Amino acid sequence: MRELSLNVLDVAQNSITAGASLITLSVLEDYASDTLEISILDDGKGMSPEQLESVRDPFFTTRTTRKVGMGIPLFKLAAEQTGGKFDITSEVGVGTEVHALFKTDSVDFTPIGDMCSTVVMLITMNLDRDFIYRRSYGENEFTLDTRELKTILGEVPLDSPEVVEWLKGYITENEQNLYGGAK
Repeated sequence: MRELSLNVLDVAQNSITAGASLITLSVLEDYASDTLEISILDDGKGMSPEQLESVRDPFFTTRTTRKVGMGIPLFKLAAEQTGGKFDITSEVGVGTEVHALFKTDSVDFTPIGDMCSTVVMLITMNLDRDFIYRRSYGENEFTLDTRELKTILGEVPLDSPEVVEWLKGYITENEQNLYGGAK
C-alpha cells in the first residue's frame, strides 16, 4: 500500500469484522530514535493459535468474498523493509493486537498518509463501535475517544455533517500541534 494509513484502515476493518466494540489506534513517532510505531488493538473475537499462525500468509483469509488476505502480510512487509519489526497477538474471546515498528530514516519507509481521513471514516461509518485514536510525536500527544464524544453530544450522531467537520478540524489541528503548529 502506498500509505500506512491504508494499512491501518485495512487492519481496523478486520477488527470490525471480528465484532470488536472498541478499537484503539495508536500512531507514535519518536524523532530521537527515528521510529514510528503503529498499533491496532481490539476487543473482538480473537484468533485461535492456528489462525494466528496463518494470518501472515497472503493466501489465508477468513473472508468469504475473496481467497487471499494481503492486509497483514503487506503491513508486516512495510515494517520489516525499513529494518523494523511486526508482531500480532491474539486470544480467543479477548481480542487482537497488531503492532508495527518502522525505521523512519529508511529509504523504504512508507509515508503515514492521511490518518485524519482514515480515523474520521472509521468513526462515521461504524457508529455502533467506539474508537480511541492516540497520536504522539516525541513528548507531544493527543487522544480522541468516541465514548467521550458520545457522552458530550448525547443524541447528536457522530456522522452528522457538523460533527464530521468538527472531527476533521480537531484531528488536523491536534496533529499540526504535535509538530509545533505546522506539518
